Amino acid sequence: MNKIDTHCLLCAKLLKDPISWTTLLTKRFQPTICEKCSARFENSQSATALYQYNNAMKEYLHQYKFLQDVALAKVFRQELYNRFKREKATIIPIPMHPLKQKERTFSHMEELLKAANIPYSQLLEKTTTETQSVKNREERMQVAPLFCLKEGAYVEHKEYLLFDDIKTTGTTLQHATEILVNAGAKSVQCFTLING
Repeated sequence: MNKIDTHCLLCAKLLKDPISWTTLLTKRFQPTICEKCSARFENSQSATALYQYNNAMKEYLHQYKFLQDVALAKVFRQELYNRFKREKATIIPIPMHPLKQKERTFSHMEELLKAANIPYSQLLEKTTTETQSVKNREERMQVAPLFCLKEGAYVEHKEYLLFDDIKTTGTTLQHATEILVNAGAKSVQCFTLING
């Protein structure tokens, strides 16, 4: 079969990936980064995250979120697909405040799921534009509620799974969990791309 020439989304090195019947007939995405860049990401030892926070991940997040490089949503699509393809719980990505989303031009959590072809629902709305990453642990623990239910949203008595980019203190996920549980969720699990 023919080869397709593409470039690593992180270092621009030429990627040559043969198209195979396996790729065409199974849910196998074409690689978007080279093996050298891939090796820089450290797998998480936690069952609730894919990766550990390190310098490679710091650079990735900066380019993806703050430099608005939406193409980078594809970098972890195979790993996310493998993790979520049999997930029975309804997946809810942690939302951005509408003003922040307008500023960044896309929802980074939703784009990660879209790139991996993972269905999700959005029942939550962010109530503040404040960023948790600039606060210390004590300030994060004392923060007012970060979320509310979206207007018209209905939380069924079933399992939900919250998906966020990074977990540091867990405050964001805790706030979102409380909103869903108080609204009638049967259970709420959490999963993150990165363990901080």
